[in-house]
Amino acid sequence: MMAEEVRTGESLRVAAIGDIHVSATAKGHWRDLFGEISGVADVLCLCGDLTNIGTAQEAEALAGELGSCSIPMLAVLGNHDHQCGSPGDVERVLCDAGVKFLENEVHEIKGVGFAGVKGFGGGFDGKMLDAFGESPIKAFVQEAVEQSMRLEHALKSLETRRSVVVLHYAPIAETVAGEPEQIFPFLGSSRLAETIDRFDTIRAVFHGHAHHGTYQGKTRRGTPVFNVAAQIPKPTGKPYALIEV
Repeated sequence: MMAEEVRTGESLRVAAIGDIHVSATAKGHWRDLFGEISGVADVLCLCGDLTNIGTAQEAEALAGELGSCSIPMLAVLGNHDHQCGSPGDVERVLCDAGVKFLENEVHEIKGVGFAGVKGFGGGFDGKMLDAFGESPIKAFVQEAVEQSMRLEHALKSLETRRSVVVLHYAPIAETVAGEPEQIFPFLGSSRLAETIDRFDTIRAVFHGHAHHGTYQGKTRRGTPVFNVAAQIPKPTGKPYALIEV
């Protein structure tokens, strides 16, 4: 299986998948796939909605599936992982299984830096929601701003010449195309793309969340963005993307 080349040079094979929504009873469903990924990629990025409703039991089921993965695993959580109000429990269980979370730290693998945040909604381009009016609206926008600021801080801390961004929410409208336009503001925010476009080192951006979106797009400055939700058709013919960076 050939990986898509994003740019030339010494490459790192990155597999990425999101929105697997593992339930507490879904044992054995993903194990073979994670084993397969270990044979074709150097690192696995998990782009949120790893569980169905964010329980420790679901995380434990996923941890069992990830036992077949023998390569580094990097992740961010998604909105489903927050549903039960205990994302820390989900993260703790998966950390014990070897997953490294990017929302509070960055990682470097073979000269490639990885940074990530969950992201948030707010809309795209000229249709982004403004922090005006009622307090809940201001709080919604502030969360999107804070997520973008956290991503910027993480990217600034990387000293590598190549980097990869891992998100759950989309940074551009192009990769959510296919979803109803009415829900675009809840699928991502251009504030993430504005941050991404401040850095020349980024070779690829991965996100999920938009199950009916589009596989590939790019930011205004041309950085490749990939919607790797498991439900999206990909060139691999598999639920995961495989990209050389």
